[in-house]
Amino acid sequence: MPEYAPIEIPENPKLAQNVVHFARALRKAGLPVGPGRVIDAIRAVEAAGFTERSDFYWTLHACFVSRPEHRAVFHQIFRLYWRDPRYLEHMMSMMLPAVRGVQEEKAAQAAEKRAAEALLDGTAPDLPDQPEPEEEELPIEIDASQTMSEEERLRSLDFEQMSTAEIAEAKRMLARLRLPVKPILSRRRMAARSGRQPDWARTMRNAMRQGGEIRGFARTKARPRWPNLVVLCDISGSMSQYSRMVLHFLHAVANEKGDGWAKVHAFTFGTRLTNITRHLATRDVDQALKAAGAEAQDWEGGTRIGQCLHCFNRDWSRRVMGQGAVVLLITDGLDRDPEEGLAREMERLHLSARRLIWLNPLLRWDGFAPKAKGIRAMLPHVDSFRAGHSIQTLEQLALAISQPDDPGEKTRLMQVIQG
Repeated sequence: MPEYAPIEIPENPKLAQNVVHFARALRKAGLPVGPGRVIDAIRAVEAAGFTERSDFYWTLHACFVSRPEHRAVFHQIFRLYWRDPRYLEHMMSMMLPAVRGVQEEKAAQAAEKRAAEALLDGTAPDLPDQPEPEEEELPIEIDASQTMSEEERLRSLDFEQMSTAEIAEAKRMLARLRLPVKPILSRRRMAARSGRQPDWARTMRNAMRQGGEIRGFARTKARPRWPNLVVLCDISGSMSQYSRMVLHFLHAVANEKGDGWAKVHAFTFGTRLTNITRHLATRDVDQALKAAGAEAQDWEGGTRIGQCLHCFNRDWSRRVMGQGAVVLLITDGLDRDPEEGLAREMERLHLSARRLIWLNPLLRWDGFAPKAKGIRAMLPHVDSFRAGHSIQTLEQLALAISQPDDPGEKTRLMQVIQG
């Protein structure tokens, strides 16, 4: 049996209790903090000391933060937990409902909301008592007569601004969404009771069975078929939160048999292209996305859209784009590859698809303009350009698929580029 070093009881038990509670708040906010990291943090603090606040901050940061997107959450929880003696009041003010106007200047930061939820869900730490200034208590009056329901608010809320609880509820709502598609009428014919085109061969066979007498004309109609859905999802750092939510939605589409798609093919790309189609076939969404994340090694990295589209056009286009596939391209269009190669690969992708729809989260901004070179190179080669930052925008995707003449925001933005 291997020998493990004994766990030493810290000299300051109150400090250890506070570190444990702080770690619980981080875990509730979404950080992968386990008992091993808590023990390491206690030992590290005792070894490094905590006379300086910056040393204490970076000691805990080194023990608990392992991914770039966790820094903001850690910073907010550290600020509220260790520095502000009235952190509960601050958290309550962030959690209180507010009636915001149509022209709201700035949305609440997701890191602050997740920090507030995590700390409010636990037990208050043992902080030193400090005198509180006397404040006159004023009654809080909230006019909620014109506010939306919680579900309606979530439908229009930006994925990046959602708290931990809101993300969990949004995932449940996405699992119920459907993306139906109309069948395509092929050139092949099938027997029908009524139809415009007669079936002479079947008519003559029926007549031969009845002694050569033609008692009616057999008819045919076009045989329906369903297209493939091909999804190319950007998983770079700027698209991290959006790509996770979109993949939850795609898992529901791929496992719903009544939507009409012949097959759903899914690819992720950042610095390289990865086929995750077989992973999305797993019924359990958590296991499916965990396997997809293990397969795609470039999560939250850089973006090489042109190179990844070149790999798709070269290796996968003929396999999955037959029979008039509909292509969904989910990316913000911020590319570091040369503009000429990106435009060429987008044109080839557009020519291979029955319909190419681009979902861009940057369209959530009212003042969005196609200034980036990658966006200007890609936009002319899509059929529809739409936002993709909320549940509501994903619901509206069905409209873009069912109406081939719906360009979304492409017409307006092409006028900006050309004028």
